[in-house]
Amino acid sequence: MELDRLDRDIIGALVEDARATYAEIGQRVGLSASAVKRRIDRLREVGAITGFTARIEPAALGWTTEAYVELFCAGKTSPSEIGVAVTRHPEVVSACTITGEADALLHIRATDVRHVEQVIERIAAEPFVVRTKSSIVLSRLIDAPLITSRNESPFLA
Repeated sequence: MELDRLDRDIIGALVEDARATYAEIGQRVGLSASAVKRRIDRLREVGAITGFTARIEPAALGWTTEAYVELFCAGKTSPSEIGVAVTRHPEVVSACTITGEADALLHIRATDVRHVEQVIERIAAEPFVVRTKSSIVLSRLIDAPLITSRNESPFLA
């Protein structure tokens, strides 16, 4: 998928404010509102833009505690098997396979440490999980979206 400078500028504008109008984005990138709409439609069709979401402060929902949990799995547990299992736990906000000793890394958000412990207990009960190793987040030092703007992101340079 090839993105030109205007595509990158439009994506940067959407990342900064997904509620911006086509006209506002057009004014920023030097295109008409209809040209911006056509480009956004095309970017959605090719999968460069996968959706629009609201960023919610987890504390507003009572999810004030977070942890990272390494999963150590038995045998040749497939990534898809891990993914299916951890998707059943709404507290798991992201999961990925990783290099090193562990097979996967989970990011958990919960109401308190006891809630984190309950989630880890449920995940550890999955038949393929041999053991877990967890770390509770004390404070968040950087909390930026993956892509912030063309001026700050190597992806949009």
